[in-house]
Amino acid sequence: MWKIPSGECKSFQGPSCPATCGQFLPDGERAVVGYEDGSVRIWDLKEGKTLHALEGTDSHRGPMSCVACNTDGSQILTGSFDCDTKMVNTATGKVVGLFRIESYASKTPKDEADFNSVECMGFCDVLSLVAVLYLDGSVAVYDILTQTLQHRFRHKSTLIKLIWEDMSPVLYTCCRDGAINLWDSRSGEMIIEYGGHTAEITDFAINKDSSIVVTVSSDHEAKVFCVDKLDR
Repeated sequence: MWKIPSGECKSFQGPSCPATCGQFLPDGERAVVGYEDGSVRIWDLKEGKTLHALEGTDSHRGPMSCVACNTDGSQILTGSFDCDTKMVNTATGKVVGLFRIESYASKTPKDEADFNSVECMGFCDVLSLVAVLYLDGSVAVYDILTQTLQHRFRHKSTLIKLIWEDMSPVLYTCCRDGAINLWDSRSGEMIIEYGGHTAEITDFAINKDSSIVVTVSSDHEAKVFCVDKLDR
């Protein structure tokens, strides 16, 4: 961790394997880090010590691929190559939820084409929902309280990223077919699709009031889409 602009550096020694993902928590005093062995640690950034470690049965069965937190940092989601998503209470370090599509639970990939993983996740601000994006082109929306699958959105190609709209049940996804899709998480229906790229979208962002989406693509173009509130 580097202090800006002085450049002072502090290291956090985890397990003897690579760290694969991480994120600061909203309080700016803690960070969550996932590791190749499937373990997760919540760090005290000032003291440089581990507050909580998810190891053994609490850890994932595959390398960590992504982490996410809710708006107040009280809960985090952990995603892995094992296709499981776990919800963790950051105050206690306890796993309080498991989100899994049963068809992925015991699947062993025979070749690269069968490989799947959790690629991205996020909490909804206004409903008790989380969304999980899988490499195979599907997005699952789960109810936090019951830990049950509510909707599953399927795409034609590999997914890249998802973003929840601020203070809204609308979910944005993009995939390698070069389009941005908006979904209503309450009904499970697609609201609208924005296209125009001739190659895969590699990343996208939404402005603060969710009126503009900016996309970048392998076609060497960036596009700006005006999102009409009437579409939603």
